[in-house]
Amino acid sequence: MSVAVVLLTAALVVVFALLAAAGAGKLARLDGASYPSAVQLAAAAFTATLSLAAAVTSAIAAVHT
Repeated sequence: MSVAVVLLTAALVVVFALLAAAGAGKLARLDGASYPSAVQLAAAAFTATLSLAAAVTSAIAAVHT
């Protein structure tokens, strides 16, 4: 696999995680959460999305070998 494909995929995963975090933060604010609480929820969503992407990548790598 070329380096460009790996870099583009990593960038796409980070963008997707940022979008999930922004959505979680916005929904938290709409639900009446304070700003610190909304930021905390957004950070948790960002971390969870990256962790899920890492787990899926690890599982796919294990199947392909």
